[in-house]
Amino acid sequence: MAREKTAKEKIVIANCGGFWGDDPTAARRQVEGGPVDYLVMDYLAEVTMAILQKQRQKNPSLGYASDFVRQLRDVLPACAERGIRVVSNAGGVNPVACKEAVEALAEELGLADRIKVGVVLGDDIYDGLADQVAAGQALAHMDSGAPLQPHLDRVLSANVYLGAVGVVRALELGADIVIAGRVTDTSVTLAPMMFEFGWSADDWDRIAAGVVAGHIIECGAQCTGGNFTDWHKVPSYLNMGYPLVEAHADGSFVVTKHPGTGGLITEHTISEQLLYEMGAPSYLSPDCTARFDTIELSQEGDDRVRIAGIRGEPPPPEYKVSISTADGYRAFGRLMISGPRAVAKATRVADTIRQIVADAGYEEFRAQLIGHDSTHPSIVHGEPGEVLLQVAVRDADRRKIQSDFAVRVVPMVLASVPGITVLSDQGRPRASEVVGYWPALIAREQVPVSVQVGAHAEDVDDAVPHGRNASPVHVPDRGASFEPTGTPVQVPLEQLCLSRSGDKGDTCNVGLLARSPEIYTWLKANITARFVAERFASLTQGRIDRHEVPNILALNFLVHESLGGGGTMSLLVDPQGKTYAQFMLATEVEVDRALLDSIPPSARAA
Repeated sequence: MAREKTAKEKIVIANCGGFWGDDPTAARRQVEGGPVDYLVMDYLAEVTMAILQKQRQKNPSLGYASDFVRQLRDVLPACAERGIRVVSNAGGVNPVACKEAVEALAEELGLADRIKVGVVLGDDIYDGLADQVAAGQALAHMDSGAPLQPHLDRVLSANVYLGAVGVVRALELGADIVIAGRVTDTSVTLAPMMFEFGWSADDWDRIAAGVVAGHIIECGAQCTGGNFTDWHKVPSYLNMGYPLVEAHADGSFVVTKHPGTGGLITEHTISEQLLYEMGAPSYLSPDCTARFDTIELSQEGDDRVRIAGIRGEPPPPEYKVSISTADGYRAFGRLMISGPRAVAKATRVADTIRQIVADAGYEEFRAQLIGHDSTHPSIVHGEPGEVLLQVAVRDADRRKIQSDFAVRVVPMVLASVPGITVLSDQGRPRASEVVGYWPALIAREQVPVSVQVGAHAEDVDDAVPHGRNASPVHVPDRGASFEPTGTPVQVPLEQLCLSRSGDKGDTCNVGLLARSPEIYTWLKANITARFVAERFASLTQGRIDRHEVPNILALNFLVHESLGGGGTMSLLVDPQGKTYAQFMLATEVEVDRALLDSIPPSARAA
């Protein structure tokens, strides 16, 4: 049943989605924009898994990313005609139902005899979770170390981050569309490269190259100029170009986009994305450990960046598991407050609501002034003419939230300060379920992986290969010394660096990318973990880890316990750390004028 194929030297992989809710026209634009061999889509963040789990609880036929099926409707005839294959983790917590929906679509479009749909299974371990714990799998929380056993009665879902092997086998069995559940974001890009180039699972350097390629394009337009520090350099955000990977059999690849599309691809846009959600430069995945500190970038032309030199090592012996738990309820209320002394008035209203609901004893109450200090302390002098007050609570008792907190917010428009109003679409706050995130590890041998293509099903061996050792890795330091001019200047950190931030549960990473080798040397000496801890003192309650990534002139900081428990349960306005990089770049520092002079014209902030 396996499809005959000849080895290729180059394939083009097109990303057309970085999260569930991304641009619904991206797939069509990628297919119509030029030659591609594969469409890949990443839908599954931790928050998304919680949403899909809620859907499946209400309707057993749901629980997958329905946007996937809608996007396929636009492109399936063209994909069938041109032999474009599709790989996605759109299966969410119900990949079989997603497979059935795609097969029904193919039947409706008259393509049932031309489209084979494959599905990768094994990531969902919810039904056997209690047995796993009883057999000795502690599934301890990766941050707190707490064992899962006392919390089993609150578990809603449990999904393992699988690697690329199952997807590769589905492609070998002739699948035109491969649907997975919780495979890693990078695997959907790595798998086509392994399949087409015939890479073995222990070819660590090439496997690492596929992981890096997947990491760069997994968030769609975020590597083509989206969220870019030097946003003013992006020619246009209209018709935003989504990334293409021109992958070669030797493991090198070029990141580019279709001609005539918006956005920008430079070494800096790619380097920023490399830092996104990064921890240590030894990047762990179920397929390998990719050494991000060996990546070599070079600008090959307009909107073309070549990546090579990547080294890899064996993966860890365990899978990561994403477990969701029932963690009570939360509710948000918002009031617009304007006019003279808007901040003082909003603070007074917040304090009043806090006192009114104090006797109820909520697990958490939080008030934030959007437009002033909702994500971070104010970085400008003076006072805004209006602020949006957000008050929020979290508690295990839904009825208490509904009967005590929810009814107290809107009455403030008649019973407090002048210049206050409720937003037209806001109304009375309503309690919603909170789904907690519990990251853990499980032995690989405890997770059987299988694939189905059409009516054919088989098991897949995803054990760590032991055939090849990784060769030693040498990481040179690209920093450079500089001759001080003796002239000190006060500048925001943005003049010296670019930055990108993102979330992993309750930990936010903040990466700093130096604009010159001389600045990198200064960064290493001056931007310490303590410096970052002081900058984020109002938000973080945990430690700060610092990692050096000299090949791209970067430092990466992990700011633990800084997101209010993580995106699914946080009361923060920014529960995913998207603003943290910009707040870091606003920090004023004193440096020698020589550092500013060391920045090449093309790398300057303005």
